[in-house]
Amino acid sequence: MTVLDEIETLIPDLRRYAYALMRDKEAGDDLVQDCLERAVTHLHTRKGGSLRGWLLRILINRHRDLMRRAPRAGHLIAVDELPAEPAHPARQDTHMALRETEAAIARLPEDQRRALLLVALDGASIDEAAQALDIPKGTLLSRLARARASLRTLTGRDAPTARTGDPHP
Repeated sequence: MTVLDEIETLIPDLRRYAYALMRDKEAGDDLVQDCLERAVTHLHTRKGGSLRGWLLRILINRHRDLMRRAPRAGHLIAVDELPAEPAHPARQDTHMALRETEAAIARLPEDQRRALLLVALDGASIDEAAQALDIPKGTLLSRLARARASLRTLTGRDAPTARTGDPHP
């Protein structure tokens, strides 16, 4: 299998992560396209290591460049662009919890959001994520911990629970 074949097998992973970062399918596709163009152009400069990590690092760096150039708070999606509803709609509380979590993730600082999405959504290992983000493992673990703690706070899931025998439940 050639390197280009390996890159081709990683495109779905790149798309999934780009969609999560951009929160827009077309913008995510553009980001992946830009990432792939840069990867093929600079393939000769690659110094080994995980190909997936190298591609994710390129994608993340391109995303950073885009965010620096044109920061935006969000975007509107036309109703006809929304995905079709599942055959059996989720219960209302499940749907609301999902929306609440999605909004909370969007409010995280960019460095925490990138780390969380890379590990939780894309399934990257700690080593792969640290390589892709070009940060030490300890820094990644710290960002993940802060992101998870912020999500618990933002979604109201960090409230203390009453313990048995506690005089003030």
